[in-house]
Amino acid sequence: MASMEENFPRGGIQKKPTEGKTPNSKLERDNLFDIHHEEQSQKRKRSQRDQGKQKKFKADKTAAAKDNVVNIEPLTIEALCEGMLLLGCIKEVSDYELVISLPNGLSGFVPVTQISDAYSKMLSKQVAQGELLEDLNTLSDMYSPGTLVRCIVTSVEKSADGRRSIKLSINPKKVNKGLNASALTSGMLLSGFVSSVEDHGYLIDIGVSGTHAFLPHQKAQNYIKAVKRGPDLKIGQNLNCVIVEVKNEGRVVRLSVDRSEVAASLATERQNWTLSNLLPGLVVKAQVQKVAPLGIKVSFLSSFTGIVDFMHMDPEKSMNYSPDQVMKACILSIHPTSKVVRLTLRQSFLHPGGSPNQLSNDRMGAVVEDSTVKAFYKQFGAVFELDDGTLAFARLKHLSKTRKSFKPGAFKTGCKHKCRIIDYSLMDEMCIVSLKYQIIEARFLQYQDIHTGDVVQGKVFALKPIGMQVKVTDGIKGLVPSMHLADVILKQPEKKYNIGDEVRCRVLECNPAGKKLILTLKKSLVQSKLPVLFNYEDAKPGLITHGFVVCAREFGCIVKFYNDVKGLVPKNELSSEPISCPDKVFHEGQVVKVMVLKCEPHQERLLLSFRLSSKPAPEDKKECTPKKKQEVKYQIGEVVDVKVLKKKDNGLEVSVLEDEGNVIASIPTVHLSDFVANCKLLWHCLQEGDVLPRVMCLSDKGEHIILSRKSAVISAVQEEQVVRNFSEIQPGMLLTGYVRNVMPFGVFVEFPFGVTGLAPKVSMSDKFVTDTKDHFVVGQTVIAKVMSIDEEKQRVLLNLKVSECSSGDSAAESFALLNQYFKEVKEIRNLLRRTGEPSRAQGLCELVPGKELQLVVQDVKEDGSALFSGSCVTGLTVTATRYHLGDKNIVPGDKTKALVLHVDALTSKVYVSLREELLKRRAKQQLTENSQHPAIVQHIAEEFAIVSFLETGQLAAIPIASHFNDTFRFDSEKLKVGQTISATLKLVKVNDHGVLLAVQGPAKKNVFIRVRNESETALEEMLAAVKHSLSLGDVVTGTVKSVKPTHVTVAIDDKLTGSIHASRILDEVPIGSFPTYTLKAGQKVTARVIGGRDVNTHRYLPITHPHFTRSIPELSIRPSEIEGKVTAMLNLKEDSTLKTLGLYSVGQTVTCFVKKYNILKNWLEVEVTPDIRGRVPHLLLSLNTKVLKHPEKSFKNGQAISATVTGTDVTETNLCLSLTGIQSLEQDTITVGMVTKVTPHIGLTVALPGGKTGKVSIFHLNDTYTENPLGDFKVGKIVRCYILSNENGKIQLSLRQSRLNPKSNSKVGDIEITCIKDVKKGQLVRGYVKSITPSGVFFGLSTSLLGRILFQNVSPYFVQKQSLYEKHLPEGKLLTAKVLGVNGKEKHIELSLLPEDTGMPSVLPESLGLPRYDAEEEKREADDRKKREELKLKTKRRRGNSESEQEVKPKKKICPADENDSGIEVYYREEEDDDQQEEAAKKKSKIRKPGEAPRLQVSVGFTWDEDMNAMDIPVLNQKEESSESEEEEDPQSKLKKQTKKEKELEKQKKEKELCKLEAALMDPSRQPQSADDFDRLVLSSPNSSILWLQYMAFHLQATEIEKARAVAERALKTICFREEQEKLNVWVALLNLENMYGTEETLMKVFERAVQYNEPLKVFQHLCDIYANSEKYKQAEELYHTMLKRFRQEKSVWLKYASFLLKQGQTEATHRLLERALKALPTKEHVDVISRFAQLEFRFGDPEHAKALFESTLNSYPKRTDIWSIYMDIMIKYGSQKEVRDIFERVIHLSLAPKKMKFFFKRYLDYEKKFGTTESVLSVKRAALEYVETKSSLADT
Repeated sequence: MASMEENFPRGGIQKKPTEGKTPNSKLERDNLFDIHHEEQSQKRKRSQRDQGKQKKFKADKTAAAKDNVVNIEPLTIEALCEGMLLLGCIKEVSDYELVISLPNGLSGFVPVTQISDAYSKMLSKQVAQGELLEDLNTLSDMYSPGTLVRCIVTSVEKSADGRRSIKLSINPKKVNKGLNASALTSGMLLSGFVSSVEDHGYLIDIGVSGTHAFLPHQKAQNYIKAVKRGPDLKIGQNLNCVIVEVKNEGRVVRLSVDRSEVAASLATERQNWTLSNLLPGLVVKAQVQKVAPLGIKVSFLSSFTGIVDFMHMDPEKSMNYSPDQVMKACILSIHPTSKVVRLTLRQSFLHPGGSPNQLSNDRMGAVVEDSTVKAFYKQFGAVFELDDGTLAFARLKHLSKTRKSFKPGAFKTGCKHKCRIIDYSLMDEMCIVSLKYQIIEARFLQYQDIHTGDVVQGKVFALKPIGMQVKVTDGIKGLVPSMHLADVILKQPEKKYNIGDEVRCRVLECNPAGKKLILTLKKSLVQSKLPVLFNYEDAKPGLITHGFVVCAREFGCIVKFYNDVKGLVPKNELSSEPISCPDKVFHEGQVVKVMVLKCEPHQERLLLSFRLSSKPAPEDKKECTPKKKQEVKYQIGEVVDVKVLKKKDNGLEVSVLEDEGNVIASIPTVHLSDFVANCKLLWHCLQEGDVLPRVMCLSDKGEHIILSRKSAVISAVQEEQVVRNFSEIQPGMLLTGYVRNVMPFGVFVEFPFGVTGLAPKVSMSDKFVTDTKDHFVVGQTVIAKVMSIDEEKQRVLLNLKVSECSSGDSAAESFALLNQYFKEVKEIRNLLRRTGEPSRAQGLCELVPGKELQLVVQDVKEDGSALFSGSCVTGLTVTATRYHLGDKNIVPGDKTKALVLHVDALTSKVYVSLREELLKRRAKQQLTENSQHPAIVQHIAEEFAIVSFLETGQLAAIPIASHFNDTFRFDSEKLKVGQTISATLKLVKVNDHGVLLAVQGPAKKNVFIRVRNESETALEEMLAAVKHSLSLGDVVTGTVKSVKPTHVTVAIDDKLTGSIHASRILDEVPIGSFPTYTLKAGQKVTARVIGGRDVNTHRYLPITHPHFTRSIPELSIRPSEIEGKVTAMLNLKEDSTLKTLGLYSVGQTVTCFVKKYNILKNWLEVEVTPDIRGRVPHLLLSLNTKVLKHPEKSFKNGQAISATVTGTDVTETNLCLSLTGIQSLEQDTITVGMVTKVTPHIGLTVALPGGKTGKVSIFHLNDTYTENPLGDFKVGKIVRCYILSNENGKIQLSLRQSRLNPKSNSKVGDIEITCIKDVKKGQLVRGYVKSITPSGVFFGLSTSLLGRILFQNVSPYFVQKQSLYEKHLPEGKLLTAKVLGVNGKEKHIELSLLPEDTGMPSVLPESLGLPRYDAEEEKREADDRKKREELKLKTKRRRGNSESEQEVKPKKKICPADENDSGIEVYYREEEDDDQQEEAAKKKSKIRKPGEAPRLQVSVGFTWDEDMNAMDIPVLNQKEESSESEEEEDPQSKLKKQTKKEKELEKQKKEKELCKLEAALMDPSRQPQSADDFDRLVLSSPNSSILWLQYMAFHLQATEIEKARAVAERALKTICFREEQEKLNVWVALLNLENMYGTEETLMKVFERAVQYNEPLKVFQHLCDIYANSEKYKQAEELYHTMLKRFRQEKSVWLKYASFLLKQGQTEATHRLLERALKALPTKEHVDVISRFAQLEFRFGDPEHAKALFESTLNSYPKRTDIWSIYMDIMIKYGSQKEVRDIFERVIHLSLAPKKMKFFFKRYLDYEKKFGTTESVLSVKRAALEYVETKSSLADT
């Protein structure tokens, strides 16, 4: 009986369900209140009587479901078509369009003309009048991003670049076009637009013609308050409206936009939705049918099916869905033709009127290093899981750079990729990412990334009158106003700029909200080094910057800067000489240098001057009038190509190719290469006229531009590893520069952008420096580490030691140098090949190391070396050292073989070797990379050495230096010829240089890389390397050299330096003080040595010597330590630190000194003693939330603070400290925490100190409950918390002020309820709605206590549908309730929300027009209800479906309805209206049981007898109906007790109504309106297929698909077997039904049966047509193939298939089909088939081919007049007049029977009469006469 209870939810006694019984199916149809029980499955609803019929179907269905594999792909742009309905979310609002986010990452736009008719009307009016209308609001006034809207696709357009754009409309006329007035029912959720504002409300356009929709003011008040967009709704504003009431058959509807009503609205079967009018955005109850890997198939509204793709499953549940599970879903899209419905299960969409979650701004554009592939779809792309656990997806085009480079194998589940978030799809609540390298590396991704003053590269893409449009990246376009196209105003910009040109611009203004980007191309602004002025606050007096003149008048000039900042240059400040007419001197757009005199930011007033104090006046004039020939054109760092003009002693003079040689620049020799040797060589090889590519502008001081070709410097600038000014320098930075000057005390190094620093002698090298000139030369490339900076004197101290500046991988660094060196050598060779002196130059190029030469000995010198000559080395000096002559004794004139070792192009020298081991040819071995080999040094050049491998004799080059700074070697370290070393191979291919490339192996010891531990700070930056004799406890005096926040450096004597830690200055350190700042530089101090810092180094001695230790003395000036004994020996080594940490116990208090706040790790780093560090986690820094919000501002470096030890960290090298003591987190203590999660309607999760987490319930957020309690809390917020309980690791917290500040006596609006004892009967309590169940409303009073409100205590109105409660009482709604009763034992609390109890307005507004509960009504209701129940039981028994024990015993026997009864129950039966029963009912209603709901009031016009279907009463009496509704509206009239007379009248009235009804049913012209009507009709005409089809259509309109199927089956059984055509019609209808609403399997089953019962060919043909009409072309094609096999002799099959193929445009296939047809069909059919094919070709295919077919047929069969006739007809229809006449001419000259000839002449004559002239008519007559004459003459002969 579950269904009974569900159908009749009020009153009566609850019955226990009887096991094993199946409730009757008719109950569902007669269900008056139409509340479907969610859990009921279809099976349970079926009656036993119908089971026999249904069994077969059921089996079919299950079998079908098994085979069916659901493949649910996401929606793609290809799948969109005109008329498709979608739910979208507004992403951006501009003046003329709304950008809409659509499901599955798509987006479209709604033009301003597609909002609503009323809004378009106002726009047209405004355009016509030409002035702004007051009541016309802009789109941004009415729409905000994040709003969900229903849209319809109006078109999908393809742009020139192949991109598709989706045009949408939100106009209700289009969106709701499927609805008509009669389909409207209350409870429907529609989208409407305000079309006009009236006195009592608003007229809403809901797009349904013939319907007036009205929204009363009181229904809109809540909404208007909530959206805060002014006191009224605006015309054109989009609203989600719920229909409250429908009058006059849908001609008038009353709406509500109340947020709670909208949020609770649910589409139900009762609202009669059909597939043709279903709307996106409707929330429905859906039941899972099938769970597929990529989605779910669901059914909803009883018979519709839909799909949920993987992107729209609820991420909380992910894949935990099971078949038959019921949950809420929201419709996303409906395809107009295929009727595919897509739904979403995401929580944000399940309450209409809500909005999806947004992405945090900092996440947009973020690069995710490791994103994991979750799934990959061929047509769509891939889904990834990002680092924070959220899902994201990338479309196919974003997975690789190009289509070709795409590898699907890289996207298997679990693969990791680097990606960048490029967008966010609101409708999927997922990020959209890209894996394209260029997008990940892109500097700008969206307008927000661009800042005013940025220099950007872009491409010209359009020239307009207002300026030039420049595309910065795909999504970012900017405008260069015409004034800004150049330094001067261009009259014809198209001559300078072409579309597609790359340009370099500077951002003048960027407004991301409006997507507005204004750029300038003025070179003076783009290259300006002066500060950028983009707000008035930065305009400090004395600031000099560049601006541009926007107007010059007699009062002065107005100069504009970035971001629309403007200032005035008064007349007297224009120049040192007076200027009478400024407009003649200055022109608009001119770039000027100005100085700020005064600025008032609040008034936005700025006073400027052209008289720059620092420069003389003439300079200004020069600046103002752009007549300078040589402008400063190039920005530092810009890369250009140059041409050599002249070679000078110190470098080259070159011209820049870009500017046609107008700009002259110079490249100093030392800047030609990173390698000193190559600089000389390049200068030597370059000739005038040679072109040097990729040279960088280094400086532009004075008239000359200096360029550099150093690749290390160029790459440092391009990779932004440079500093542009002094303020950017920070200690520890590694910078690439070049030696500016070498002085005895150190080396000056310059960096690009002109910053210079000094590397003192002590920091120049890891080796001892005797003479600085031995180590570095001017112009040499170096890498320097910044040691310290002096802000005041603007000095930078550098370190050039290799140990400090190298990356640690010396092999890689040295190999990179070698590789770069040989790359440059290759360039030099190419230069030599094309310069003059061909023989010598070519000779040099041909000679490479490893080449064998035939030489003649020329001379043997005293030192044993020899000179050679030969044909291949003309003009070169060829020499071999004594070592390389080997054991050979040679004399001049000898011929010998030699091997080239090295060629020096600068001196034209060739070094060769005659040694056997090198000349001996050995089998080449396969060498592998990174393999080590012993090798012998054979030759040493400036930058590298040549070695030969012992095993193979192959030559290799090894670098001499391991780093740019590795320049000096002691003699003992230098390589010697003949020395054996170990070499590691790096490049195994022999290259153009003839050698392999290798690096020296592990045996190489010329540099040591030292790893610094954390405790070694930049302390040793200047400490001298002196071996000292100080020992522990010595007292020394010294001078303070420098003061740092945590230590002070002291010079003990000239060479020895010590260090004093902050903890060693004062005995008693005041907390908050800065001990190191008590000392000043230069101050004398007396200190005691308390330890030493060990630093391993190898500075003085050759590598063969053992190491020794240098220690920096650690000093103390604490009075107690100077006087007392020194106990602790400080020794800063790793192992000792571990021991010392053990001395600190947990809970101990220590004084420590702030080092810095680590923002990345969120902890404060401190130093306790010189060798002990500590860390304070963020939440342990303070109990003050202000401090925790900005910790970096609250703690200053060097400050002394007191901390408590809580332990050591994981690595056990640091102490863990707390500034707030040890947090016990015990009950009733107060602590601080950080919000980590906000759970709607539940509360917060808070991170607490010590890594614990706690929970805060919504009842503990505030002392006074609010409507949106979690609104003020965001993740990351710092809060003070009171610990309520801490049990089993679960911590409950409270944020109530009364707990945190008990003394503050703040007002407690809602007292805490901890247990049931705190609740007293009669008390008023506030709380939040928890849930609504069939047994009532559950109401949260505290974290642990729930109260229940029975429905009769919710409101004084009677409500039929639970969904109305859900709408008005959404979860989390704040309400006041009165306690009716408390049951302490069972912990039950009964509450009431009734206005008389709470004194609050009713929770269900009166405007809903609901009936009130009343005693009088209850009485009638009780009687009536009882009788109906009894009647029901009787009818059930009569059907043999008896219940076991009936609990309700009938008091009186009531006759069951007669067979001929009308089926309408009358409201009052006189004989049952006795007074006793009335009294009993009254009493009963008064003493209603607590669990019992009030009785129902049911009006006339329903049948309660299950044998009859409820039928619609025809509208006969409009008057009476309205009077009845009026009567209902007036509750007072119901209260009066009716007299006997009134009862009599009432009875007569009912009888009259019955008579009218019966008369209406007998009316022959009446259209059938119910299933009963149809039953009557089919009984009278059982063989009429049209009636059966109408009956099926009737059920399909109500989407009762099962019932429609049942009608078809009945029809097939009923129609007489002789009526074949009638039966076939039903079969075709059934096939159609299965095709539209069934599955492939059900369709196939019906088809197989149809083939058995009918002529197979006809059934096949009908199914083909059905497939073709529903665009299932693939299935149609397969079916045709089957037919061709089965009916190959049937001509009609071939022709039908041909017609199908031609309609598909497959002409080639049709031609092949004709050949097959001719083979299959008998010969006599051929001519006919060919002609029919030709006719089809004319209609659908290629007319030329059709003509050819006719011609060939007529050539073979010229006497077939029928074919001629057809050919003529078709040509007259499709051909030209000339072609038609040609055919006629041919026909009349055939030799056919006179009768046939007469026919053709007649046709020719008719044609000419219709289309020809009088002459042509005469010519036909003449031809006919000629024919007659020839015939008669033939007869005579």
